[in-house]
Amino acid sequence: MCFEQAQLGKIVAFTLKIGYNLTLNVKIYLNMWIQRTLATKLKEAAQKYPVVTLTGPRQSGKTTLVRMVFPEYQYISLEKPDERSFAQEDPRGFLNRFKEGVILDEVQRVPTLFSYIQGIVDERNSPGQYILTGSHNFLLHEKISQSLAGRTAVLYLLPFSKRELFQEPPLHPDQFPSLEPGAVEFPDLWEVLFKGFYPRIHHNQLDAREWLADYYQTYIERDVRLIVNIGDLLLFDKFIRLCAGRNGQLVNFSTLAADAGISTMTAKRWLSVLQASFIVALVPPHYRNFRKRLIKSPKLYFFDTGLLAFLLGVRTPEELAFHALRGAVFESFVYSELYKAHVHSRLLPSIYFWHDFKGHEVDFILERGPKFLPIEAKSGETLAKEHFRNLLYYRKLAGEVAEQPVLIYGGSESYIRQGVQVLSWKQI
Repeated sequence: MCFEQAQLGKIVAFTLKIGYNLTLNVKIYLNMWIQRTLATKLKEAAQKYPVVTLTGPRQSGKTTLVRMVFPEYQYISLEKPDERSFAQEDPRGFLNRFKEGVILDEVQRVPTLFSYIQGIVDERNSPGQYILTGSHNFLLHEKISQSLAGRTAVLYLLPFSKRELFQEPPLHPDQFPSLEPGAVEFPDLWEVLFKGFYPRIHHNQLDAREWLADYYQTYIERDVRLIVNIGDLLLFDKFIRLCAGRNGQLVNFSTLAADAGISTMTAKRWLSVLQASFIVALVPPHYRNFRKRLIKSPKLYFFDTGLLAFLLGVRTPEELAFHALRGAVFESFVYSELYKAHVHSRLLPSIYFWHDFKGHEVDFILERGPKFLPIEAKSGETLAKEHFRNLLYYRKLAGEVAEQPVLIYGGSESYIRQGVQVLSWKQI
């Protein structure tokens, strides 16, 4: 147990001693001091590689994590103008300051450093020399592929998973699903999805809608400009909101471009910007044919449900519960949890969807070796017979390669029905 956890444990004990209830907000606040799922993998990587690169969206907790895991390392933020200027003007002199391990935060701000880091790590030939963090995926990868291939481990940190937020054991893709009853008292589903999973909202108990508005404005005005030169930010804002309205749908670039008033090539380029920023994911279709013609377009999902709700103009959790796109928001939640379970365990996401031209569809296919796990997401608390139809159809079509299907829904009970594992959202 780390010092912060021990101190907070004393606070909890004192709180209980004097008779106060340990509220949900306090529980979530304590969670900020509990190690993230990725912490162990981060330590392991630093024992094997001279450079460890941690990337993910801004405000996902990267700086907090690396400083907690490597407290003895010197910390330098390249967001600071003086440090950035030094690194740009004299990269050798800048790097020669550090004789032991160093954390270089937001390193994509000075991409020329990668070539110089390559020379230093080759000369020293020892693990854990540099911990690099950055918020833009493809900028980092472009330079890493040129300079640090074979020298760096690349890890991804997204905002809290649901299990991290509520201090539950990590969800590992190979052990999913589990029907063991959970011991955590959860708030309302729509309150959870409305707030989303960015750590600062929960750590500081902030108004989610206000914080997300600031986060989004900063992203548009600053981060987008770092990735690509977009002249008309109002048009880009319109494009993002159009994407939010298409969450959970097949991507039609021509239609999206026409609605946004841009070219198809621009729509593809802007969507790649959203992917590089970890705002959205494009989920590929599963190509195992099973003698049927299949849809080949990807599906679009936002990673954070709170940001998605903000972009949809949702003002309260109660409004989200009755919103026309609440089912799509719930699907985003399920996808994001599955994705986080992979990347926070240093596994490549093997998540797909399945859709044929006859209208049969399965929300997600989790590929696990030779087996495929079909998963449906339903936001309602009550399930009807038709909710199982596509899962049973797919299982029959796929035969022995299909695992027992899973249906994740907005209710509280988990059970087996029609040979399908029905799983409460609380147990994902």
